[in-house]
Amino acid sequence: MNLNKNIFVPEKAQIVEIKQLTQLEKYFKIKLLERNSLNHKPGQFVMVTVYGVGEAPISVSSPPEPNSNEFELVVRKVGTVTYAMHNLKIGDIIGIRGPYGTYFSAEKFKSKDLLFIAGGIGIAPLRSFIKEVLKEANKYRKITILYGAKSPSYLLFLDEMKKWQKNKNVTISITVDEPDNNWNGNVGVITTLIPMVEIDSLNTLVTIVGPPVMYKFVLLALMSKKIPDENIYLSFERKMQCGIGKCGNCQIQNLYACIDGPVFCWANIKYLEEAL
Repeated sequence: MNLNKNIFVPEKAQIVEIKQLTQLEKYFKIKLLERNSLNHKPGQFVMVTVYGVGEAPISVSSPPEPNSNEFELVVRKVGTVTYAMHNLKIGDIIGIRGPYGTYFSAEKFKSKDLLFIAGGIGIAPLRSFIKEVLKEANKYRKITILYGAKSPSYLLFLDEMKKWQKNKNVTISITVDEPDNNWNGNVGVITTLIPMVEIDSLNTLVTIVGPPVMYKFVLLALMSKKIPDENIYLSFERKMQCGIGKCGNCQIQNLYACIDGPVFCWANIKYLEEAL
């Protein structure tokens, strides 16, 4: 990023691919027009501008690609900006600021068992880290992915997961809250999958991304598995508006979700009443 540039001014980027994933989610491939790479880390986010409408934070869903000016977003239609983004077409120009925030460190996780826990659209940002890890899967021990959604129609990236599971180190378990007539998998919330996982508690690092309501119950389940607090990492996004700690909108006591997060070690924030 050009350090002389006004940090509040987005750079131009072009939408080069769009896919409808579910009723609420769309996939966008974005091409930067002013630099060669987003240069992000797994777990970070960008501020996306739909010109004439506004700006919103969206997590990057693709792994880092240093030699590519393209990256991927998954956008849920939940507000003014995201509704407008769902109406955009291939070739349209948007604004990008970032990447911002803390991230999941692939280096820190090497030689460990990895447990990824994703709820709903939480699989989109976690996909960035999973795909980064799978580039060098032999440098990690057992890789377990637990994924839950409201119903089968809201599950994302199932075709990719079939490819991930071809790696001998990878095990994937999926659950839904409300099955349809064609669903043959597990039924229940994401925590129903955790007792089924054999965990080497002292050598397992956990990442959690999903709706806030799930965090408390997932953490309780992990505590029952004796996983140390310092081995648990979660993405905690809260009303981020500027992305750089200036507006105070995402402040949690002495922390800002946009610069101290969104990726936190649980041991460092468990004292915050607002964390859950």
